[in-house]
Amino acid sequence: MEPSSMRPEPWSTISEIAAHLQVAEDTVLRWIPRKAFPAHRAGRIWRFQISEVDAWIRSGKGAGPRSKPELRQA
Repeated sequence: MEPSSMRPEPWSTISEIAAHLQVAEDTVLRWIPRKAFPAHRAGRIWRFQISEVDAWIRSGKGAGPRSKPELRQA
């Protein structure tokens, strides 16, 4: 039996990645060109590796600009 560390990571579909991130599939598709989302194209089909997606999330590349709340002076 082959150790799990020696097996290549399986490829995930867009629906699996969207479920993993708890976002809509359309959101994932928008992130690919706009935010350099880690995706690989095989013909017309997008494939993803969860380890790459998780690293992308941890790096903060998926974070959008945050609006700062305005402070009111009394």
